[in-house]
Amino acid sequence: MDSVVRGVAVYAVLLLVTRLSGRRTLAQVTPFDFVLLLIIAETTQQALLGDDFSIMNAFILIVTLFSVDISLAYVKGRSHKLSLWLDGAPTVLISRGKIDGEAMRRARISVEDVLEAARQQQGLKTLDQIDFAVLEVSGGISIIPRSE
Repeated sequence: MDSVVRGVAVYAVLLLVTRLSGRRTLAQVTPFDFVLLLIIAETTQQALLGDDFSIMNAFILIVTLFSVDISLAYVKGRSHKLSLWLDGAPTVLISRGKIDGEAMRRARISVEDVLEAARQQQGLKTLDQIDFAVLEVSGGISIIPRSE
């Protein structure tokens, strides 16, 4: 039973930390982020298993983590508020060509990030060519070019 409680607790903490780190963090993995991810994985493994390295304990943890994930997916499907809290909502960064500085600050997105997405997706070179820029729930930036 101890493994199940530890599994649920670690899942909840990782979910909270991931959610608080922001969507853009998940979309751009730098070498620093990769090293941090490896350290977190090792720490999580130690927290989950404790002193019990048996195969049965590992199976119990795997089933627990999948069960929590499936349960959350089910609950999110029934509760829009919970889904919004866990997954977030798209954030409009540029609307009708006007930059929303507050939204960009909250999302920790720079104008350079938006321009990079515009170049990659639409081949746009300047901000005045962008009608809308939206930070999606996945962490990517969608660009809608200004109509000619």
